[in-house]
Amino acid sequence: MPMTPVEGCPTVFQVLCSIPPGYHQYKFFVDGEWRHDEHQPYATSDYGIVNTIFLTEANYIPGTPSPDTPPGSNMEVDEQARRLKTQVRVTDCTLMEAVPRISDTDLVVSRHRVTAFLTSHTAYELLPESGKVVALDIDLPVKQAFHILYEQGIPTAPLWDFRRGQFVGVLSAMDFILILRELGNHGSNLTEEELETHTIAAWKEGKAYLSRQVDGHGRAFSRPLVYAGPFDNLKDVTLKILQNDVASVPVIHSSSEDGSFSQLLHMASLSGILKCLCRYFRHCSSSLPVLQLPIYAIRIGTWIPKIGEPNRRPLAMLRPSDSLSSALNLLIQAQVSSIPIVDDNDSLLDIYSRSDITALAKDKAYTHINLNEMTIHQALQLGQDSYAPYDLRSQRCQMCLPSDSLHKVMERLSNPGIRRLVIIEAGSKCVEGIVTLGDVFKFLLG
Repeated sequence: MPMTPVEGCPTVFQVLCSIPPGYHQYKFFVDGEWRHDEHQPYATSDYGIVNTIFLTEANYIPGTPSPDTPPGSNMEVDEQARRLKTQVRVTDCTLMEAVPRISDTDLVVSRHRVTAFLTSHTAYELLPESGKVVALDIDLPVKQAFHILYEQGIPTAPLWDFRRGQFVGVLSAMDFILILRELGNHGSNLTEEELETHTIAAWKEGKAYLSRQVDGHGRAFSRPLVYAGPFDNLKDVTLKILQNDVASVPVIHSSSEDGSFSQLLHMASLSGILKCLCRYFRHCSSSLPVLQLPIYAIRIGTWIPKIGEPNRRPLAMLRPSDSLSSALNLLIQAQVSSIPIVDDNDSLLDIYSRSDITALAKDKAYTHINLNEMTIHQALQLGQDSYAPYDLRSQRCQMCLPSDSLHKVMERLSNPGIRRLVIIEAGSKCVEGIVTLGDVFKFLLG
């Protein structure tokens, strides 16, 4: 029976079939070789053939009489039960080998090698051979600034003060979220005129040389610009991103002590740092035993709490019919950068992230919406073609399995534009958790 790849997980295959209740055996034909699932019960025949065992409804095994069944009749199945077909999902989870274990010593050694690499390399090495960086003047209208973010497809941009000749802050999608919430509180609809009167400097409440951050209660506060120099080591750059909870930091070279005459070289992100890390250890991953561990074994990321785990942080999820206002509030209150969107069975449909808010700049959509009336479904469609179906979009909704190794997850997250992977159950696409770039680096750095 041919198996087909699971959407979003190209290395996972499945097939749906109907079989009668009872005792069955099966195995997989993988790359020209027959293999059984070592994680499930299996049986070995007299000829040495090993098959995986599968039981449906009936709780007996051939040759083992049931206490309630007369001898000789244990192989019989009620004719009515035989006619009942049971739908069974058989999934190749690709992890046929035993789950690897790692000692505390190996974990310490792995983390030491990662730290040694990050410490010995600098932010200058992140600079591409060619590319562009976008900076915004603080006197630019907020409305125009978010049009630029949307058109350029970037979530953040550093702010330039022409009068002082310095980079003084960063404008991000979170600023747009706060602006929409703040202006929305003053009226039922937003008007383009309201945004036209707000320059970036005015939005920063006169503190044009400071960046805004949000606490868990949605309150904004100010802090100095977080940036890196070209010769800062990658560990320091990573810690600046993690400790300040930002998506990226500008790499700025200044020719004077007061920071004037600055040159913006690059926007350093965890994705770029991870790419360097993966490139370095790609052909010697065995020197890092921790990379071979499946992510469920180390519980990296945020997972849906299981029974007996009342203290585990819950995973925020939304339905397509939830309001855009509830999504924005949850992004702020949960202090996360994205939220999975699921159906009534908790199967993954899409994901809503902070950067999606800039889609409201398309065709000036923010001038005629009400945050409480627009649904997440409608908000996501704003950033897509009108004929695009509302379905799982592989390019924006990246997934992985609990059985995927840390190395595989790192390789996926090192691709440009990917900041998180939704952990799903193979076949059903039920959401089990989410793992981000920040989660990976927090684990690797201990």
